[in-house]
Amino acid sequence: MTQPKSVLVTGASRGIGAAIARSLAREGWFVFAAARSKSECDVLAREIAATGGRAEGLELDVGDVSSITHAIDRMKDRDLTLDGLVNNAGIAISAPLVHVGEDLVEKHLRVNFHGPRRLIEAFLPEMRRQKFGRIVNVASSAGLRGYKYVSAYCASKHALVGYSRAAADELAGSGVSIACVCPHYVDSPMTAASVQRIVEKTGRSVDEARAVLAEQNPGGKLVTVEEVAATVVDLMGDGRNGWLVELDGATSRVLERR
Repeated sequence: MTQPKSVLVTGASRGIGAAIARSLAREGWFVFAAARSKSECDVLAREIAATGGRAEGLELDVGDVSSITHAIDRMKDRDLTLDGLVNNAGIAISAPLVHVGEDLVEKHLRVNFHGPRRLIEAFLPEMRRQKFGRIVNVASSAGLRGYKYVSAYCASKHALVGYSRAAADELAGSGVSIACVCPHYVDSPMTAASVQRIVEKTGRSVDEARAVLAEQNPGGKLVTVEEVAATVVDLMGDGRNGWLVELDGATSRVLERR
């Protein structure tokens, strides 16, 4: 029996990450579903197993170097070579520009940029040795443009996109690919938190607040987690190195390809 390819999906306890984990499992990948809440990842792993897939929950805080080291050690205990990495975990905290502060900027960079970077640098040597690897970074439209009140978030996602572009050039022809998905507002728990903040600050209803965010997407509607997951699966499937894909709520646009 051929051993399935294994993939680490961060931020997999819910929303986009959970959808990606389910989709990759359906494609035959062994999924390490990782997040700060291992219990939620264990529930997802059992759900995947019940539908014929293979998965394992893993505790991982991408903003904590010691947590990354521990998670890598746990994966090595499974004696599986990591063939794929989906960096999905992230945070988004809003604040007016002059009140952002160093702590908030540093927190966004630690989770949204340095976490993915550290994981890539941990697994890349083995991927290069085996001449096979698939890396997809779930960035954001905030890695392509700016938004009011989330300058720290935008800076961290711009950093992730820039790093991915440079890495793709270095990895060309190596058998290892790296790509970015940049969705606009997604119908996810992170957006639900934004909706709640709008409700609290403006008195709008939940539906009205959701409509405000949907209208900011060029496509006029929220991106679904399934759309993001399908794009990740496509990029993982044939190793589209250097691809930068924007999801705007109506269309999927390839902005760059190497």
